[in-house]
Amino acid sequence: MISKTQITKRTQKKRNQEIVETIELAKKNGLLSLGKKLSGPKRLYNKVNISVINKVKDEKVLIIGKVLGQGDINKKIKIIALSFSKQAKDKLKKADCEIKTIKQEIESNPKLDGVQIL
Repeated sequence: MISKTQITKRTQKKRNQEIVETIELAKKNGLLSLGKKLSGPKRLYNKVNISVINKVKDEKVLIIGKVLGQGDINKKIKIIALSFSKQAKDKLKKADCEIKTIKQEIESNPKLDGVQIL
């Protein structure tokens, strides 16, 4: 378990303002495990292809990292991530999937109810 103080110290090294704001929002809402993963090194963020997301059974998926465009998706799903490649955005919009950033989702769903973290 990580404390809010440790997350704050790790956040000071971050230069991307959107990631810093997302970490602060997660910390404020008691999502310390999410704050820990976001405040860690960027090289540890996940890069997930659409083909992997297509195999997930849940309707809401949170990816701590980037969604890449390899593969196809054949179901309507809500995908929450730090960023999306252009190809992934195009494929997801074509499949009528809902796309959100982590910050937007925390603002609308503070406890991340019903969301599976990959």
